[in-house]
This record gives sequence, structure tokens and C-alpha cells, in this order.
Amino acid sequence: MAKAAAKTAAKPAAKPAAKAKAETAKPKAETAKPKAEAAKVKVETVTLKHLATGLAETHELSKKAANAILDDLVVTVTKHLKKGARVRLGGLGILQVRKRAARMGRNPATGEAIKIKASKKVAFRPAKELKEAV
Repeated sequence: MAKAAAKTAAKPAAKPAAKAKAETAKPKAETAKPKAEAAKVKVETVTLKHLATGLAETHELSKKAANAILDDLVVTVTKHLKKGARVRLGGLGILQVRKRAARMGRNPATGEAIKIKASKKVAFRPAKELKEAV
């Protein structure tokens, strides 16, 4: 009889332990929220106009002249990349065109195998100074 009483006494004790486990699971879910919120933090985007404005102020240029210089830089870099040249920007890094071979892929919606044709891409390799600064 004492054994039966011990068993029934053990069962109610097990239920609070299950509740305790459920309660400890709740804070884990709550800790996931700040990570999700941290991912939603908006990162500032700096455009060529912002860069031109900064250059105009530091080098006593008009905004129009600084914007024209940056536009010409983009055109010149694009022209050299089209020719297949590497563009090295000191302190920033190297831009170059790399060839991607044709390969087989999968359509994620259907799982069907598809052929992806060869293409070119622009690759950027950061300079040592940039890596250390960031």
C-alpha cells in the first residue's frame, strides 16, 4: 500500500516538472525575437550623390563637378571591365570579370533539373586596408 501511495505521489510531481519545462521553453522563443528584430534593422545606403556631396565639401568643388567626376569614374571602370581588364582601386580593392561555366541546377519550385548557361560576373576582392578597416 505504501508503494501505491508513493506512485500516486510521484505522478503529481511529474506534472509540475512538465509545466516547468514548458515555461522554460517560452523564454527561448522570446530570445529569438530580438534576433529577428536585429535582422530587420535598416542599413543606410550611400549613393553616388551622397559621395559627390562629401567630395564637394572636402575638396571645395561644386556638387555638380563632383557628381560628374564620379559618373565618369563609373563609366571608365565599366569600359575597362568590358574589355576584360582588372581594375585596381588602391585601398579599396580589385574589380575583375570572371567567367562562370555552364552547369546543371534545380528549379526550387518543381525540383526539375535545368541547365544554366555560361555567363560572366563582376567579382570584387577587397584590399588589405579595407579588410582591416571593416
